[in-house]
Amino acid sequence: MIFSSLDLAPELQKAIDACGYKTMTPIQEKAIIAARRGTDLLACAQTGTGKTAAFALPVLQQMVDKPRKVSVQESLGKPQALILTPTRELAEQLATTIGGYAQFLSLNIVSAYGGGKMSAQTSKLHAGVDLLIATPGRLLEHIDQCNVDLSAVEYVVLDEADRMLDMGFVSDVQVLLNRTSSKRQTLLFSATLSPSINELAHKVLNKHQEIRINKKINVTAETVEHVIYSVEESRKIDLFMDLLAEHNWYQVLVFTSTTHQADKLLKRLREKNVDADVCHGDKRQNARRRALMNFKEGKVQVLIATEVAARGLDIQGLEYVVNYNLPYLAEDYVHRIGRTGRAGQKGHAISFVSREEERSVDAIQRLIGSKIQRIHRHGFEVGNRDSLIGKIERQKRSGRKNKTSATKIEKK
Repeated sequence: MIFSSLDLAPELQKAIDACGYKTMTPIQEKAIIAARRGTDLLACAQTGTGKTAAFALPVLQQMVDKPRKVSVQESLGKPQALILTPTRELAEQLATTIGGYAQFLSLNIVSAYGGGKMSAQTSKLHAGVDLLIATPGRLLEHIDQCNVDLSAVEYVVLDEADRMLDMGFVSDVQVLLNRTSSKRQTLLFSATLSPSINELAHKVLNKHQEIRINKKINVTAETVEHVIYSVEESRKIDLFMDLLAEHNWYQVLVFTSTTHQADKLLKRLREKNVDADVCHGDKRQNARRRALMNFKEGKVQVLIATEVAARGLDIQGLEYVVNYNLPYLAEDYVHRIGRTGRAGQKGHAISFVSREEERSVDAIQRLIGSKIQRIHRHGFEVGNRDSLIGKIERQKRSGRKNKTSATKIEKK
């Protein structure tokens, strides 16, 4: 089904054409039509299948169809639509993407998130806001300071709702929803479904329609090829350097569990003159934004990130994602590897698995409903005899060296 068949406002269709959109993805086809009718939705689809357009376009269309009958002065600080998202990276990306859809409309789109200057966001809110994109915590701060009033909000989108639950935002979300219009339309979008998501849906949605693009819950995109390398934790960095040299990956996104691991890998890469950067919570917002931008523009070959970049990061043509460590939550595996294989393109998800992470593999395979192919690389397998012998030899050499040093000291 093509976008031009939706009979959208001319300004919206012009923007869609400018964005290069022609054929709708399955989630867009189902969700846009249902949402335009004003129906509450619980929508689940794989990461990278176009969920942003699926919720943004029907909201923008309804804002065009039913413009507010208030003066500009009365609308200051009072958005008509609200999109809640868990992280500032997602908020920034949504603001850019939805701003593209609304580029020919007379609507003010404002984003508010932690890490950005409160004063700058306040000025934009006071200048007038029609559609507000915000993280829950920062939005509550603005409400406490009387910078924004949600009583006029008619359309609410909960983007990456599963992640908001994981991050403990559920109570904040409910507080915020209670401040919106009782007659609002609510769209809940998620890449994964769980009992807690269903529970949230029944609390905040009204006579909702459920949309699932796949019969299986939490499946990953068919365009992504999954493989696992069994490797000792201490040798993951060596394995990564070997694979990078062998395959000469043009661009690869690497997920680590800790900032320490990210920084350690970055140091090794730079020692080998590999263009690399990191994106994690210990970095200032400007540094993180710059690292992401440089990676998107192809200036950086390897971007190392913690969970902060797992959601919403959209990189055109990214082929390789490496799980240096498996995520703590199996659901996060779906989001991590969703950075590749987007928009129908082929992608590769490579995971390094130590002995301690085998239980996580079982959980991930149960979640996605399929086995992940294992690749055995000589010299790197868990418990590999050559690896153990090498370790023993290194210890022996170290012992002999220490003994020699001690003898020299005694002679002196």
